[in-house]
Amino acid sequence: MARKRFDDSQCSVARALNEVGDWWSLLIVLQAMYGTRRFVDFQQELGIAKNILCDRLARLVDNGVLRKVDVGEHGSRFEYRLTEKGRDLFPVVIALRQWGDKWNPAPDQGPLDLRDRATGRPIQEVQVRDADGQPLSIRDVSVPEEHLPSNKKNSA
Repeated sequence: MARKRFDDSQCSVARALNEVGDWWSLLIVLQAMYGTRRFVDFQQELGIAKNILCDRLARLVDNGVLRKVDVGEHGSRFEYRLTEKGRDLFPVVIALRQWGDKWNPAPDQGPLDLRDRATGRPIQEVQVRDADGQPLSIRDVSVPEEHLPSNKKNSA
């Protein structure tokens, strides 16, 4: 069964998931953020089958999340490096990590201790904030009716 694609969706979440939405792709992006660059290292770190890794790396390159760089002096050897688009997934990955630590923690270890490299202080929880920097919850935001999907307009 083919996976549904959302290239033409009006929903930006659906379009984003179209590019990086399966769990292998996000784990590859996470490993790239840790500094993994070579195919063999992605395979070893993730325990992923070669054919799946090859497919996901190609898709991430095609979607501009990673770039494939020839670093071979004698023959071809490639590395996969995050693009700006890929680096922009950092807050998404951190938010997913924090959500997972809260709702599905590892039974034998605490959350990953991420720290600001410059200060050594722990990073704050990723939050949606208003224009003044105050945290917002789902109950604090609204979508103007003209931006709602057509099936949600005038339903109130």
